[in-house]
Amino acid sequence: MATRLLAAGHPLHVFDTDPAASASLASAGAVAAGSPADVASHAAVIFCCLPKPSVVRAVALDDDGITGGSVARTLVDLGTTGPAMARTIAAGLSERGITLVDAPVTGGIAGAEAGTLAVMVSCPRETLATVEPLLANLGRVIYTGAAPGLAQVAKLANNLLSAAALAASSEAMAMGVKAGLDPRVLLDIINAGSGRNSATQDKFPRAILTRTFDFGITTELFLKDVHLAVEEGEALGVPMVVGAAVREMFGVTRARFGPDCDFTSIARVLEEWAGITFAIRDL
Repeated sequence: MATRLLAAGHPLHVFDTDPAASASLASAGAVAAGSPADVASHAAVIFCCLPKPSVVRAVALDDDGITGGSVARTLVDLGTTGPAMARTIAAGLSERGITLVDAPVTGGIAGAEAGTLAVMVSCPRETLATVEPLLANLGRVIYTGAAPGLAQVAKLANNLLSAAALAASSEAMAMGVKAGLDPRVLLDIINAGSGRNSATQDKFPRAILTRTFDFGITTELFLKDVHLAVEEGEALGVPMVVGAAVREMFGVTRARFGPDCDFTSIARVLEEWAGITFAIRDL
């Protein structure tokens, strides 16, 4: 995403706890900064995309965070922090005259590189006018409303469906393969019918049947999103029966293959339980 902003001609000051990440962008024309506060002392609009809600809060509100800068007036959070944290951060930033743009993205690494992400946005309308031309470099901007956290709820709903599709597809595929169907043939049938979904159309062909299990998202991060979705639904009084089961399955995946395993490794859990493999074979 930073590379796309650079390519569009926008000057960037960047910071990452991994110096190699900042160095890579510096070699492409960005200015490496020493802290989030340093970035916020050079740029009026700040973008962040971070792994955990607690990390976003620290980067936004700690002494060496965005509120420690002297220039920043807008913080665009592109990650999945959950609606409660979005509201907390928005309130803390507001005390310093900074507006939060709640803007989680979906579309994966490929979408980020191609500029085809879906960018869900909640912020005041007047702030949207400022940031939308920048966000358009990343993908399609979809405005959800003014209240902080609305875009987070939309992102959690999307990710819960994505997780449920992968979990259910892994079960259905394991059933078919156990019965003797070739996984390639079963996928073709599902994708030609009403059961097709993002897992059968993309994740299974790219990362499961190929045995790479490298779709690009760790189970730890994905489980975090599912947990936030279930937590938010329950807080709103919505029964999250299916969501809770999906969360349990990704918890099992993390326990079996570790937090850093790709989230498509849930298929490996079903392989072990069913005593099958999703390897392609000659018919």
